[in-house]
Amino acid sequence: MTVVRAAITQTTWTGDKESMLDKHEQFARDAKEQGAQIICFQELFYGPYFGITEDPKYYDYAEPADGPVVQRFAALAKELGLVTILPIYEEDQPGVYYNTAVVVDADGAILGSYRKHHIPNLDKFWEKFYFRPGNLGYPVFKTAVGPVGVYICYDRHFPEGWRELGLNGAQIVFNPNATKPGLSNRLWEIEQPAAAAANGYFVAAPNRVGTEDNEYGDLAVTFYGSSQFVDPRGNHIGDLGSSEHEEIVIRDLDLDLIRQVRNEWQFYRDRRPDSYTSIPKP
Repeated sequence: MTVVRAAITQTTWTGDKESMLDKHEQFARDAKEQGAQIICFQELFYGPYFGITEDPKYYDYAEPADGPVVQRFAALAKELGLVTILPIYEEDQPGVYYNTAVVVDADGAILGSYRKHHIPNLDKFWEKFYFRPGNLGYPVFKTAVGPVGVYICYDRHFPEGWRELGLNGAQIVFNPNATKPGLSNRLWEIEQPAAAAANGYFVAAPNRVGTEDNEYGDLAVTFYGSSQFVDPRGNHIGDLGSSEHEEIVIRDLDLDLIRQVRNEWQFYRDRRPDSYTSIPKP
């Protein structure tokens, strides 16, 4: 039996970048003390969720994918022997920014990045002001705990990317989020379980929690946490995280279940890509 102990975290904005970095370093240390082998933080983990407004001051949160934040946590990953997924605001070059997750292996090696493909432009999710659409495909990273993929927040509404990650060999897909109440409440109940079941892999979805009124006052939304792990049958693994408080959610994932489920349900054998003629069309 191949069991991976995985951690996801949820918290709210403290009010400054340095304390957020310190908080997440402590999350990593606490998770490791509890036996975690891999950890993923929430979307844009070291800042506020700045899509609430359109303000160029937040461009200052962007850093290169091998910049100071990633280097700090790569060193920590090596110290702890902890695979670490870092959802950052990436600066590719001045004026070219992406919503990115950098994957760092347990030895501190930076394995690569995933850039969020689907960029919303909705009330209080004005992300097109901040991000270009991702252009690195749907990579799967060969980490110390197995093949890992990433799909970020709004991406989860699009089943095609989930499938791409499965076809590329992902066994665990991390889906970091900044999700608030509304239509998404129902989607939060069904989308990750549906993706896990349809693709026969594990899904781990951290979400922000709490109200960032220390940054946005009356404009602030309340993120509902409820971070979740889902198995390849579409079942939640343990309870969801708190809907109100910061938390590290840690679960054991039996990777042998992937083969068992895929042998029971031959979705990969029976899919008909030759018949899906409308999908490649714009």
